[in-house]
Amino acid sequence: MSLLDSALVRLLPAVPKPVVQLFSSRYIAGATLSDAVWCVRDLNTAGAMGTIDVLGEEITREEEARAIAQAYRDVFASIDEAALDSNVSVKLTGLGLGLSYDLCRENLLYVVGVAAGYGNFVRIDMEDASTTDDTLRLYRELREEGHDNLGVVLQSRLRRTVDDVEALADLRPSVRLCKGIYLEPGTIAFTDYEAIRANFVRCLDALLDAGCYVGVATHDEWLIGESLARISQRGLAPLEYELQMLLGVREERRDELVAEGHRLRVYVPFGEHWYSYSVRRLQENPAMAGTIARATAGRVLHLGSR
Repeated sequence: MSLLDSALVRLLPAVPKPVVQLFSSRYIAGATLSDAVWCVRDLNTAGAMGTIDVLGEEITREEEARAIAQAYRDVFASIDEAALDSNVSVKLTGLGLGLSYDLCRENLLYVVGVAAGYGNFVRIDMEDASTTDDTLRLYRELREEGHDNLGVVLQSRLRRTVDDVEALADLRPSVRLCKGIYLEPGTIAFTDYEAIRANFVRCLDALLDAGCYVGVATHDEWLIGESLARISQRGLAPLEYELQMLLGVREERRDELVAEGHRLRVYVPFGEHWYSYSVRRLQENPAMAGTIARATAGRVLHLGSR
């Protein structure tokens, strides 16, 4: 972590909202559902798929959690009306996991049921390590109840993940595999960059060996290459895997991968909780603060030179 990154994170609470919005606007579709629809439409035109996320984490009131669940009804309706190639992602803390397991389960069941009615799919995001057990428990419960339009996320940063793959293998889960941005203690997570990479590859091998559908979610060029090599070695067809990236990150590489014939899905967050989402992400990953600041400065300078 550079001194610039650390300084930017310390300054975040004092940074005016419009400035934070300038930093984060490239990575968030906007505050409204229509913003997300336009964003996904543009991605579809460019050959990429979307996964829409209604922002809202660590909700503290039951009515907020229910409101987020209800918001997904409108998301699915809009996806269907606009004929978008998109599914959705949900964060369980947004559905009330921090308040009650049963409340979260009820809200998740609602979202999954609405999705099924539209022939669509729900991906459960993985959050910090305190939620991992409940997340995997909910995933298994719903899958065993017959809800097949449901996937989950696993993080190679966590030491437990290869074991989690083995524990889930009987479900042949649809998994988004990512490094994970949550900075966890070394007792439960790899903290070395190369160790996280190596575990990513181990987890990918385990998932592919178990016959799982994998969304390889990384911007790391080495991991993209290693992942595609393993996919090629197994002779997987284009519909048997996908690549995933975040909105606004490595867009040129995204377009190259699409042009090469790979299915690629882009994570598209939106909502009125954009500010808390942005600040939390930057605080959890200080290096991202520097990256966004430099990218934003470059865009501003480029526009000013026109």
